[in-house]
Amino acid sequence: MGKPTGFMEYKREVSKDVKPKERIKNFHEFHQHLPVERQQLQGARCMECGVPFCQAGMTICGMTSGCPLHNLVPEWNDLVYMGNWKQAYNRLVKTNSFPEFTARVCPALCEAACTCGLNGEPVATKENEYAIIENAYEKGYAAPKPPKVRTGKKVAVVGSGPSGLAVADQLNKRGHSVTVFERSDRIGGLLMYGIPNMKLEKQIVSRKVKVMEAEGVVFMTGVDVGKDLKAEKLLKDFDRVVLACGASNPRDINVPGRDAKGIYFAVDFLKANTKSLLDSDFADGNFVNTKDKNVVIIGGGDTGNDCVGTSIRHGCKSVTQIEMMPKAPKERGEDNPWPQWPKICKTDYGQEEAIAVFGHDPRIYESTVKEFVKDKNGNLKAVKIIKLVWEKNPDTGRMEMKEIEGSEQTLPAEIVLIAAGFLGSQKYVTDAFKVEVNQCTNVNTLPGSYETSVKNVFTAGDMHRGQSLVVWAIREGREAARAVDESLMGYTNLAAQ
Repeated sequence: MGKPTGFMEYKREVSKDVKPKERIKNFHEFHQHLPVERQQLQGARCMECGVPFCQAGMTICGMTSGCPLHNLVPEWNDLVYMGNWKQAYNRLVKTNSFPEFTARVCPALCEAACTCGLNGEPVATKENEYAIIENAYEKGYAAPKPPKVRTGKKVAVVGSGPSGLAVADQLNKRGHSVTVFERSDRIGGLLMYGIPNMKLEKQIVSRKVKVMEAEGVVFMTGVDVGKDLKAEKLLKDFDRVVLACGASNPRDINVPGRDAKGIYFAVDFLKANTKSLLDSDFADGNFVNTKDKNVVIIGGGDTGNDCVGTSIRHGCKSVTQIEMMPKAPKERGEDNPWPQWPKICKTDYGQEEAIAVFGHDPRIYESTVKEFVKDKNGNLKAVKIIKLVWEKNPDTGRMEMKEIEGSEQTLPAEIVLIAAGFLGSQKYVTDAFKVEVNQCTNVNTLPGSYETSVKNVFTAGDMHRGQSLVVWAIREGREAARAVDESLMGYTNLAAQ
């Protein structure tokens, strides 16, 4: 530890955001990062704890505490302070395949478990990570490094989201020949089309893909495995196949009026928006335009918030976000102590923008949809919602939601975006490979394993564990790569998590 008293001498400092009314004029990232000298001082705040909870990645009360990748956080925080940026990069990528992604979109599980956060403010680890990886690209540390020896083994990866890319990156480094198949027209999966540009600009994804291409990974776009390309051909042409297709089945809202025109799944709304932005800067009109429309978003998570921010950038007339859960407290409760993930109310960028534009928080808590109201032409014109109360079932002891009679409310709405989560993998893919799935339709494996019920077929990411974070997808991809490598070579020297 280069500065034992750093956490007492320096206050936490993070990037400044472009003001909401200014940043909604475009779809660019809006964080104004610290200069190098001030960022290095943030590294000095790390205490290099004897027990670094920041890198633990353990489960406490059903929630992850610390980084699932077990990033060597104290090491590279100290290296940032010392100005040893190259070594900081080397330590960072030892455990994390894509710090350029996690430094932008991860909720910073490491910071939530930081010991400094117990009685003060945590170390700005996420921003240190951003500084390390961007400096590495600038200085050439992150340039392509193709493997010197090839094994002669071939692996097909189906899906190019964070888990699929992590599998490909690790196995290619080992010397195997990897081909990634992606059904969309661009590589990146949810990184490309599920996360809006203002959170992750797409040239950042393309930059890493170009590095991987230069290192020998082959990418095939516009190939829908299970439809365009038969599973049998992949199994014949490749030594191993890894399914990393994500949890692609959106959860629906089946209430009266569901067939109204103007109701979309959030994932389709966000994908069309980003594709139109990249293809033509919206000139082609191939997106759901919310301009001058009343928008209701069903779902209170990150995807719902992304829909809020996107709708506002297009000039919506109003935006409302419906959430079934109660509003979380401002501060940790006594039943939610450190180092658990803090269950507190978070106002994200989209909600900040809604407050700035419309003067109030867009979220309505403890509510659900009762009916979608159509006009005579079948177009959506309103949404009926009702308040909920959580009560304990005297028979089961479980908390259950109950509607509050007489609490109905009608909201004007020409567009509804359903952001209620995902239910699992898509059936045509799992059927094509004849792999077993569990009751949640995730691909089934033995505990701690990534090999499916079909010989030589592996799985990773949301398709395996269900809808989760990008950082978990990267971990799954890296662990699946180890399993594939061991099955091919009889041993593995890929880094363990």
